[in-house]
Amino acid sequence: MRIISGKYKGRRIVAPKNLPVRPTTDFAKEGLFNIIGNHFYFEELHVLDLFAGTGNITYEFASRGAKEVNAVDVNAKCMFFIKKTSTQLGLENLKIYRASAFTFIKRCKHQYDVIFADPPYDMKEIEKLPDVIFEKNLLKENGWLIIEHSGFVDLSGNARFKEKRSYGSVNFSIFT
Repeated sequence: MRIISGKYKGRRIVAPKNLPVRPTTDFAKEGLFNIIGNHFYFEELHVLDLFAGTGNITYEFASRGAKEVNAVDVNAKCMFFIKKTSTQLGLENLKIYRASAFTFIKRCKHQYDVIFADPPYDMKEIEKLPDVIFEKNLLKENGWLIIEHSGFVDLSGNARFKEKRSYGSVNFSIFT
């Protein structure tokens, strides 16, 4: 994987093969960040990356100058890798939390401009995720929740659903 834009543009990140992850493809990530860049100023963003995995999305927001990025994952190896990589890059706008996404959401007291969630594609609770986040009031006014999912998942029935974008086998549903 590589960082597409910002301070660390072109930097390749090589994750260990033993991580239980499915990083967002560069093609899908580039499309998503073009959409985000047309709606937000990165330098003003407070971002939450749920199910952070390798930190692929985390690094992209941090590289583009987001004010603060919080990365959450339950896997200790993933969190160690993100911490190691953020230290190597000198990322000062990144906070790392080892917790299940639902536990973090339940305890979180902050609000974010963008919440990105890339849960396992087979996670049964994926359809509940938008409701849980909105019930906890974790998004700032005009904020976005973006959920990455497979093409077999349809989240358009949620009242806060805005749009869906597809990039090959990667799908993003956006909620406001």
